[in-house]
Amino acid sequence: MTCADGPTRTEKYLLITTLSDYRRYPAADLVEIYHQRWEIETSYLELKSSILGGRVLRARTPSGITQEVYALLTTYQALRTAIADTALATPDMTADRGSFTIALNAARDQVIRAASIIADTVIDLVGTIGQAVLADLLPARRHRTSPRVVKRAISKHRAKGQIDRATYKTRINVQILPG
Repeated sequence: MTCADGPTRTEKYLLITTLSDYRRYPAADLVEIYHQRWEIETSYLELKSSILGGRVLRARTPSGITQEVYALLTTYQALRTAIADTALATPDMTADRGSFTIALNAARDQVIRAASIIADTVIDLVGTIGQAVLADLLPARRHRTSPRVVKRAISKHRAKGQIDRATYKTRINVQILPG
């Protein structure tokens, strides 16, 4: 990887996978998507911070918590589906440029105003939520790298040495060497 500020960092990956069809799952593609592995963390953030707004679950029973979690997951999936449908219907948009927060706010507005609750005979894949997402796209995703550090248990003593917590833009070159 070559960082935007100049330094180059080289890493070797050993690719172990059950995806054995190399024509369907080229190794270069698998290495490339490795750098998107933390997307699930973004999903958790969207659930905890965006949908819940920092609040905790209100249910007081295990079955109530289950119901509330399913409601959150259903809402999350519906909004992600709206963003994906918008990306499918818009040739120069990829789904990762659709803002979850914009989709959530557009959906809340729809519910509050009870607007567009009866579907026409023609289904519009973009719809009101998609139009809001398209009006405020996120910038194109960039490759980033951040130095790996070992997290230490909470201690009153500072860890030895400086820890570089900066995130750097990168360019990834993949070479596949036959084993």
